[in-house]
Amino acid sequence: MNLKAWFPNIYFSCSKIFPLVAAIFIIGCGGGNKQETVIQFWAMGAEAEHVQKLTAEFEKENPGIKVKVQAIPWTAAHEKLITAYASETTPDIVQLGNTWIPEFVALNSLEDLGKWVKRSNEIKEQNYFPGIWQTNIIDDHLYGIPWYVDTRVLFYRKDILREAGYSSPPKTWKELFDLSEKIKKIENRKNKYAIFLPTNEWAPFIIFGLQAGSTILKDNNTLGNFSGEKFKKSFSYLINFYKEGLAPIDMTQVSNIYQAFAQGFFSMYITGPWNVTEFKKRLPEDIQNKWMTAPLPSYDSVYPGKSLAGGSSFVMFKLSKNKNAAWKLIEFLSSRKSQTEFYNLSSDLPAVKNAWDDSSLKDDKYLNAFYEQLQNVVPTPKVPEWEQIVSSKVQQYAEYAARNKMTIDEALKNLDHDVDIILEKRRWILSRR
Repeated sequence: MNLKAWFPNIYFSCSKIFPLVAAIFIIGCGGGNKQETVIQFWAMGAEAEHVQKLTAEFEKENPGIKVKVQAIPWTAAHEKLITAYASETTPDIVQLGNTWIPEFVALNSLEDLGKWVKRSNEIKEQNYFPGIWQTNIIDDHLYGIPWYVDTRVLFYRKDILREAGYSSPPKTWKELFDLSEKIKKIENRKNKYAIFLPTNEWAPFIIFGLQAGSTILKDNNTLGNFSGEKFKKSFSYLINFYKEGLAPIDMTQVSNIYQAFAQGFFSMYITGPWNVTEFKKRLPEDIQNKWMTAPLPSYDSVYPGKSLAGGSSFVMFKLSKNKNAAWKLIEFLSSRKSQTEFYNLSSDLPAVKNAWDDSSLKDDKYLNAFYEQLQNVVPTPKVPEWEQIVSSKVQQYAEYAARNKMTIDEALKNLDHDVDIILEKRRWILSRR
C-alpha cells in the first residue's frame, strides 16, 4: 500500500518532524559537552573521611573531574584489594601501607610512576625524606608516592629522667641501659619499670636489629637472618631489659599505657606519632609538662639511631582508565597546602618536607623529634611476606626468650626456621626466573 498516496499530509509531517525531534534530542543529551571523568579512590580508616574535605577543592579546580572516595576499614582492606585484583575491578588510586606495596608489585598490578614523576612540576624526589621515598622503590622502579609518614621515637618522662641523673634523653644503647638501671634503683621505684617494651609489638626488635647493621633477611630476601651475629646482638640487648627487671614481661601489668605512664609505672616507651595526640588528650593535666619525645638512641655514636620508615602512599593501578586525572589528584594531594591541611584534619604527619615549615607542625614541641628522626629512617625488607613474618613470628619468639622458655640461640634458630618456611614460595619463584 502506498501510504504517501493515502496520507500525503501526515507522511510529509512525519518525514520532517521526526528528524527534527531526533536532532533536538541528540543536541539536548550531548550538546557537545564532554563526559565527566570519575576517579575511584579507595582510602583506609579515618583518612577516607578526612580526604573528602580536600577532594571537594580539587573538583572545583578541575571541572569535569569527580572523585569518588570509598572508605575501607583497615581490617578488611587487604582482602578487598586482593578480591578487586582477582576480578579486575581495581580502583584508580589506593592508599596503600608501605609494607603492602611489595605484594601488589609482585602481582604486577601497580603502575610504574617513574615516568609520571619525570614530567611533574609538583612531585620531586628531593621534596621527600629519603628513607620514606625508598619504601616505594622496588627493583629500581617507583610504585608509590608518599602521602603521610610515621616512624618510632622515644617518649619519656622528663622528671623521672632528671631524678635518675639524666638531664637529656639517652643517645646511645649504653646510655639507655644505664639510665634504665638508675631509674630502677630510685627508692620509690622498686616495683616499677624503666621502659615499656611489649613483646607483642615487633617494631623495637626490628629497629634495633637494623641499628646493629642486620639485614634482617639474607640471600636476596629468601632466608631469615635472625641468627646472624648482628641481629643476635640487638636481640640479646633487648631481652636483657626483661631479665634485669627493667621492662615488664607480663603485658597484663599494663592494661592502660596512658595511665601507667602517668603513674610512672614505666618512664620510657618507643612508639609513633599517633600517640602524641593520645598523650595530650589522655594524660592528666599535672603530667602534661613532664613528658617529651626524642629521637631513638643509636648503636654507635651516630645520633639519632635508625628507625622505621612507615606511613601510607598513593599507588595507581595498571587497569585504571583515568590515569591522567588520577595523577592530577595525586599531585594535588602532594602539594604543601594539601599536606598541611590534611595534617590539621587527621594529625597524620606530612610526607612533603616543606609542609613541616607550617606553624601547626613547627611550633609543636613534641613533633620536633619526629622531624629529626625522619632524616634517618630505613625501609623494612621489601617482600610480600613481611607482615606475616613480623606480626606472628618475631613477636612469638621474643615472648619465648623474654620468659626464658627458650634461650636466645634457640629462639633465633627457630625464628629463622619458621621464616624460611614462609619464604619458601619466594625462593621457588626466584629460582625459576
